[in-house]
Amino acid sequence: GFTDHVALGNEEWNPWDGDEKNELAASQQRYEANLKMIKYARSHLEQTSLKVQIWGKAAVGLYLWQHIFGGHLEPADVTAQWREGSQKAGKIYFSFLTGPSVVPGYFSVEAELVVLVLNGREAAKVAHASRWLHYARALLQSRSIQHVALVLLGNEQCNNAWVQPYLKRNGGFVDLLFVTYDYALVNEEDIFQWPLGVATYRNFPVVEPSWSMLRDPRSYLCNFLGTVYKNSSRETLMEILKQDGLDKLCWIAAREQWQPQETNESFKNYQDALLQSDLTLCPVGINTECYRIYEACSYGSLPVIEDVMTPGDCGNSSMYHSAPLQLLKTMGAPFIFIKNWKELPAVLEKEKKMSLQEKIQRRKKLLEWYRNFKAWMRQKFINTLENSFLTSDKG
Repeated sequence: GFTDHVALGNEEWNPWDGDEKNELAASQQRYEANLKMIKYARSHLEQTSLKVQIWGKAAVGLYLWQHIFGGHLEPADVTAQWREGSQKAGKIYFSFLTGPSVVPGYFSVEAELVVLVLNGREAAKVAHASRWLHYARALLQSRSIQHVALVLLGNEQCNNAWVQPYLKRNGGFVDLLFVTYDYALVNEEDIFQWPLGVATYRNFPVVEPSWSMLRDPRSYLCNFLGTVYKNSSRETLMEILKQDGLDKLCWIAAREQWQPQETNESFKNYQDALLQSDLTLCPVGINTECYRIYEACSYGSLPVIEDVMTPGDCGNSSMYHSAPLQLLKTMGAPFIFIKNWKELPAVLEKEKKMSLQEKIQRRKKLLEWYRNFKAWMRQKFINTLENSFLTSDKG
């Protein structure tokens, strides 16, 4: 992936560099530094110290592999029964397996460390996840593998008590847990917060920034395409948009019932809305964190986030004190956070007065932040595995 970025930077337009001479000089320096890094990495290719197999049994695994790791899968067909990919990163050789045909006992396990990607959002998913964990435990007992880490799509109300007995700290066998949402037990030692990411279960793509995405004027001030639940803040949002005719300036398409699967037409509409809007409105659902936040970032549409805690067991952890969205806030996400949708008219009024040039600068900042965020999450994931398993094995 790294070499691709270098090639892109020197053969095609690169949205991150201005035309100024000092920027070009800086760009040249970065290019040379990158080349050195690539040569250094190649010279150390043989020094693989850890083989890691990632078993992607939840859609959040595709966000990890394709969006954060920039990894590829063969075959490319998203409906294939079996898909796999591999890449070298740091001292780790990663392989990734996913698809309905990846079932316990029916594929070869060729790794010291297995990373399970599982869905623990509801009871039926937990039952399925538990079967995979029991399979991993059997492999550990037979010494087929040495370590297990878990990436978990957690419950939206952070009710993840079922996973606790599996953790090594509680007498179980799972060394590390990477979990979505603001789980209060995140400690940055063996439990880490993980981003929800985009809705890969709806085949939301990896979006490459383009010249037009960055530079073109957009037709709408904001967008909201989604379900409006009874007695929710989303109803308040719709009323506020209608009051001053603000809904005429925004792409609004509300429905009363949530639909898990998009039609081709509704999905294209959604992507067009993100691409054609300066802002994407992100009202809370069951949890404040939603796929829409990351999908808006992919298209350079700034998320406007209703910054309120949703009911349940999510909240501040011993490491972070800024719930909700602790991970994004800690990483300096350049979003607009509001406590109440009554603040929206003032936000949109300000928006009307912004020049295209100001909006371009803001898009550039957002796209660059999102790119850096994914790169940082990738590096954190790799470092955590290296620090946990390479040092402990030597010691």
